[in-house]
Amino acid sequence: MKAYTQLTLAQLRIFIRNRQVLLWTFLFPVFFMVMFGTFFGGGGSVSLSGVVIDQDSSRQSAALVQALMKTPAMKLVQEEHAAPGMERLKEGDLQMVVIIPPGYGTKLQAASRGGEAAALNVYYDQTNVMTSELGTTVVTQVADGISKEMTGYQPVIAVKAEGIQALKLSYMDFLVPGIVSMMIMSNNLNGVAGQIASWRERGILRRMQSTTLTSSTFIASQITARLLLNGMQAVIVLLIASLIFGTHVNGSWLLLLLFVILGTLAFMSIGFIVASLAKTPESAGPIAGFISFPMLFLGGVFFSADNIPSFLQPVVNAIPITHLSTAMRQVMNVGADLTVLWPQALILGGWMIVAFAIASFTFKWE
Repeated sequence: MKAYTQLTLAQLRIFIRNRQVLLWTFLFPVFFMVMFGTFFGGGGSVSLSGVVIDQDSSRQSAALVQALMKTPAMKLVQEEHAAPGMERLKEGDLQMVVIIPPGYGTKLQAASRGGEAAALNVYYDQTNVMTSELGTTVVTQVADGISKEMTGYQPVIAVKAEGIQALKLSYMDFLVPGIVSMMIMSNNLNGVAGQIASWRERGILRRMQSTTLTSSTFIASQITARLLLNGMQAVIVLLIASLIFGTHVNGSWLLLLLFVILGTLAFMSIGFIVASLAKTPESAGPIAGFISFPMLFLGGVFFSADNIPSFLQPVVNAIPITHLSTAMRQVMNVGADLTVLWPQALILGGWMIVAFAIASFTFKWE
């Protein structure tokens, strides 16, 4: 225990004394956050455009069209035919198409007397994570308003939305958790691999080996030191994002820090495996980059992982950064708790245990 404590404090002193590395470790994620926030709209609000097609032409459908077009969150234009609007939706020129099917008015009257709810078809761009859920929510609210007026809170309109569920986010709300996840991966996977390989080449590890120090104690002390540093970095980055872009942590800070811990442990353990495979510091960097660089694009850091081709989805669902960025995004944006995020915690914990075991057995002092 004494060796573990001393090694942890020694590693923290190394971090503090190396001010240049410490400075760039903080500036790197902030730079990415500001750059992407500037180019992709910062923290601005999400606008949604679409068309509404009234195929029923009844008094009830006309009232619904009027209610939808008065909604400030959406810019809807009424058209007569569905085909042109659906084509523009597929091409990405629209975010939503609302179709009021024939018989809507008749079914609405029947529903007010206890019959089946009238259908309202909503089609949206499922690749746009920032607008699809917003549009569906707004249409549902309008439909619920009509239901309440007619029956006193009994739903008489059923909104049938096609697509995938997405969060009501600005791009910065989506990006900031990904940036924090990227920082955790980079600092630990790449940082550990380079540092340990350098220490091995300089003979520092050889001198440690001559003591009673075990590899698991050495790895655990390194993890603890970086864990404290990563927790502080994550809090600072989130505070900067809140001040500059107005992002918020809607969920539990403790749960957010729990996933920072799990991510740090998982990626540090992988970094130790890379350090064991690399024979020189020069080879450690490319090996770590070969692992971490694809994760930046497959793990939903900058853009939604839903856009990735289906044949790569098994890889996306297997890598740790996908679950880290998803968990942090869910905690920050929708306030999810551990009862919802236990699969992400379980997968990150699995990566941590397996990688730590492999690192302990493959670690080389020389």
